[in-house]
Amino acid sequence: MHVGKSYKLSAFLFWTRRKLYTLIILGTLPVVLYHLLGLKWLVVPWTVVSLLGTATAFIVGFKNTQTYSRTWNAQTVWTNISNTSNTWGIMCRDYIEDRELVKRLVYRHFAWLTVLRYQMREERVWEVAGKHHNAEYQRYYNIPERQSAFEDEILKYIPKEELAAIAGTRNKATQLLALQSAGIKTVYEGQPVLPGQFIEMQRMLNNFFGQQVQCESLKDTPYPRQYSIINTIFVRMFCFLLPFGMLQEFDKLNMIWLVIPFSVIISWMYTSLEQVGESTENPFEGSANDVPISQICRAIEIDMREMLGEKELPLPIQPQNDIAV
Repeated sequence: MHVGKSYKLSAFLFWTRRKLYTLIILGTLPVVLYHLLGLKWLVVPWTVVSLLGTATAFIVGFKNTQTYSRTWNAQTVWTNISNTSNTWGIMCRDYIEDRELVKRLVYRHFAWLTVLRYQMREERVWEVAGKHHNAEYQRYYNIPERQSAFEDEILKYIPKEELAAIAGTRNKATQLLALQSAGIKTVYEGQPVLPGQFIEMQRMLNNFFGQQVQCESLKDTPYPRQYSIINTIFVRMFCFLLPFGMLQEFDKLNMIWLVIPFSVIISWMYTSLEQVGESTENPFEGSANDVPISQICRAIEIDMREMLGEKELPLPIQPQNDIAV
């Protein structure tokens, strides 16, 4: 997630430059054919182009609204995870007398957060973080989940026996929550925990299950492919036809060569909006516009460690070139 004042224009142009090169070619070729080679029939009525442009604007706007909603929903889920995590830490500290057991429950929660963020960073075939323009931009920041091995990270919080217990399962995050549930049941049976406190802790685990499912739903459900492809088709059709529709209009003004810059600027606006919407579709893939789940998890860990009275705390994850990850 970009947390600076704004993207620099130079960075945005660098990010969209490949499409800009294509648009320059698409804008120049019709002018050369029409003006230099005398192919005067290469004209598309401006009414047709304007109608297509209007339809395309509606479709692009609809997609960007929907993809922004996906990112906002993801941000909301992780805000709730942060809130309920702190509540979980307070419950463990205040309801249970055994300090070692409290630490075990809190650290197992850190393990759950670790598993969840690694699952969210897994690649899906519809994600676009690997496209050239997005992959290039990743030189400005590093994704922690791609810098450290999963086993090394999770063994900071749980013993090897628990890792082995969840290693072969399909959904490791779910199994860790199941271990937490078994753990607080053992606490209830062996320590002076009130029934109401036990119920509250179970309810909190249910909240974690619900938040995990929301994250998995956003991760595993792509923006509807039928809307995605129609958006791409309409934008490409419009960008292709636009300079042909402008030929006759600028020829009347004896400024035919101005077709090139004006068609490039207008087309670039449409393709850039499409690219922005595409990069916002998947809020966990690791792009510069994603929800900063690594930073959120580190902040949760610091807060909960302080609840335990620990003094040696991990450092917060700072934005890199105004990109929070």
